[in-house]
Amino acid sequence: MKILVPVKRVIDYNVKARVRSDGTGVDLANVKMSMNPFDEIAVEEAIRLKESGKASEVIAVSIGVKQAAETLRTALAMGADRAILVVAADDVHQDIEPLAVARILAKVAQEEGAGLIIAGKQAID
Repeated sequence: MKILVPVKRVIDYNVKARVRSDGTGVDLANVKMSMNPFDEIAVEEAIRLKESGKASEVIAVSIGVKQAAETLRTALAMGADRAILVVAADDVHQDIEPLAVARILAKVAQEEGAGLIIAGKQAID
């Protein structure tokens, strides 16, 4: 059984977010980004299932900007077997609609033949 784990790139939980001077959003310039902590827990659980023999492969997937490749490298370093990056936006300030993310994730799960999807309970952003 393949396990698919969606991971999200967020502002590091140790960093205090700053609002842009014009008040239109969060200032992401020179801000440390990392994997969502709840997604880290999901990756760890998927790896535990694989190590116990209940799964054959752990696949981390991220949907967003190309900079999310760093987050996927973290998942690979934790023990994921493969990583998939779906570039859905070119600008880090552009939000991706949740329904679009859900549809992309469903398509990836179908194409990969995932038997289980383990997701973090929420995003910290």
